[in-house]
Amino acid sequence: MSAPDAWRTAPTGAGSRDHLAVVDRPTISFELYPPRNPEAAPRLWETIQALGSARPDFVSVTYGVEGKTRDTTRRLVRRLLRETSLNPIAHLTCVGTSRAEVVEVVEEFLDEGVRSFLALRGDPPADQSAWHPHPDGLRTAAELVALLRQIEARRCATSPAQAVRATVRPLSIAVAAFPRGNAPVGSTREQDIAALLDKQCSGADFAISQVFYDPAAYLDMVAGARRAGVTIPIIPGIIPTTDPARLLRVEALTGVPVPRDLLDRLGAVDDEAERHRIGIRAGVDLVNAVLDGGAPGVHLYTFNTHHAALDLLEGAHLVGGGPLAPDRAVGPQVTTTSDNPTPRD
Repeated sequence: MSAPDAWRTAPTGAGSRDHLAVVDRPTISFELYPPRNPEAAPRLWETIQALGSARPDFVSVTYGVEGKTRDTTRRLVRRLLRETSLNPIAHLTCVGTSRAEVVEVVEEFLDEGVRSFLALRGDPPADQSAWHPHPDGLRTAAELVALLRQIEARRCATSPAQAVRATVRPLSIAVAAFPRGNAPVGSTREQDIAALLDKQCSGADFAISQVFYDPAAYLDMVAGARRAGVTIPIIPGIIPTTDPARLLRVEALTGVPVPRDLLDRLGAVDDEAERHRIGIRAGVDLVNAVLDGGAPGVHLYTFNTHHAALDLLEGAHLVGGGPLAPDRAVGPQVTTTSDNPTPRD
């Protein structure tokens, strides 16, 4: 089936400045993590420079459990805004944080010029078997979306200048979607679709899915969401399937099983280049299947490396515009090895 024209456009407020007039191609986006230590920063910036050559519509920047990367996330987002043409989406979570603290963080990002957020409930800390809201905090991602809208409305009501800026650059809010349910919290696909509808009603503009390896998982979830009344675009979140050890770590974190036939194919070869080729071919097939099924674009979980992500885009003919011009380069020469690869409800 063909996608509606609106699905082929960039999400509201999420298109890169270079792509404002481009409305007939799938969106491209990447997930990044803030560097774990100063030594990792130069390598991450090299990755950002390489990913920028694909001219992504946006890059999302993760936010650690209980705000543990608050400062480094903010520094990375600030640098992306000031030194690149990339459009950063800042992750936000509700875990272990009071409402007042969330408001403070949001105000910091808005003051830096951030106009896009990924609103997540977040995972429970490692020492907790179940998720519990902060006594003075938010319970759901839908409540976080609503709070973002309230903060923006208040800022616009108290500042005519801010109201003008908000008209020119509207606030954009993304949320998470789960093709097979959210295993860590024990929710079903149907429950997650109901939660997605709540997030839309609270003001979400688009969704990014958790990882999956079977196109039917994503396409069936989208079909179910449409029947339930969800109308916002749902971007598939995809991991380049070139590293079997990493795929197994992601499985342990998310509860999303990696196809055993894929692991067998990757494990059957000793040559790293051949393993990479097999993984990229599997990723290209997955990307093509979801795009043919109507997906608005792809969001790649990069693990702060660029080779597999860019090879996957090239294989799917999705590189968006060729190398950056010298005056649009990503900046001076920032890879970490975090394995928290997917959005959380």
